[in-house]
Amino acid sequence: MSDMVIKLAEQSYLLKGVAKQIAENLLTEINQISALSPFRQMSTKRGYYVGAKMTNCGDLGWVSDNKGYRYTAIDPLTNMPWPSMPELFESLAEENASLVDFQHFQPNACLINQYTPGVGMGLHQDKDEKDFTQPIVSVSLGVPAIFQFGGNKRNETPNYHLLEHGDIVIWGGVDRLRFHGIKPIKLAHHTLTGQFRYNLTFRNTGTTID
Repeated sequence: MSDMVIKLAEQSYLLKGVAKQIAENLLTEINQISALSPFRQMSTKRGYYVGAKMTNCGDLGWVSDNKGYRYTAIDPLTNMPWPSMPELFESLAEENASLVDFQHFQPNACLINQYTPGVGMGLHQDKDEKDFTQPIVSVSLGVPAIFQFGGNKRNETPNYHLLEHGDIVIWGGVDRLRFHGIKPIKLAHHTLTGQFRYNLTFRNTGTTID
């Protein structure tokens, strides 16, 4: 396994800096996606706000509101389909998943989070998908963040890992339902993103649309 790949658990990996070379192109795509489906603050069923602003691309997008968490084919903000997933996004996710032995990953949803200073995301599981056989691929762009990577139960103490610009975290298989989160990011500056951190989370939802 390459020196740039750090094993976090049995089937969990941190790939250091592998998206750096195409980061500007990724950010251009994010700008084009958010021009069609703007970043927005989502809320939970209980009325709490999700910290990071979000948008999506792909066949399906993840949303949260007073009806709960779910995937939709239509952006509720624009009443239009979510923007198509750029080929650059898809190839990045698929090629790096294959690099750590998750063959044939085919994401049909990409969640795009925008973090500002002081904003994080609490420990949670990605479990709104119908198929847990495919991994999660998470790409970090911009200012650094501390990634919390726990166990399969919420009360298990997480490990902490520094995520920097261009890093990719991939987990699946026996680790697919591990709890994970992001500590509130600190005030910082990146030449490409200013004070923002962007995160691309690729998933296969297990659902197809006609």
